Amino acid sequence: MKKTNAMRILDSNKVKYDIVEYSIDGGISGVEVASSLGEPVECVYKTLVTVSKNEHYVFVIPVARELDLKKAACISGEKKIEMLHSRDLLKTTGYIHGGCSPIGMKKQFKTYIDKTAEDREYIYVSGGKIGVQVKLKPADLMKLIDAKFEDLTKEDENV
Repeated sequence: MKKTNAMRILDSNKVKYDIVEYSIDGGISGVEVASSLGEPVECVYKTLVTVSKNEHYVFVIPVARELDLKKAACISGEKKIEMLHSRDLLKTTGYIHGGCSPIGMKKQFKTYIDKTAEDREYIYVSGGKIGVQVKLKPADLMKLIDAKFEDLTKEDENV
């Protein structure tokens, strides 16, 4: 397999990780990815890119959860924050929908990881393309991308 930009960055920073490939017929939902990996959904995280009036922010949350935009705005110090349109994802990050990694974006945006990852032994995040996840320690990811652990998801979900 050809290494992605995310993997090259992990390698150059000597971060230990495992590459895990998966196959999804049809959709690419995070829950389907977790099922394909044979892992609990709580271990698989999605990367969401948002935009405020002038800034972009990245939020890494469990795939079965929903980002709380009010919490995201408060944490980032913004009055309002919204999801980046899918059509703008590639030009903003260098990644496509379904393959967006928090590692190796065109620009390093302020990034927040949901606090549920903090005490996990490992989590999965996109490896930089559809069909590839990287398994790594949350603390390693946090240090690599200069992220912070925060409470990011809506409370009223049954997960």
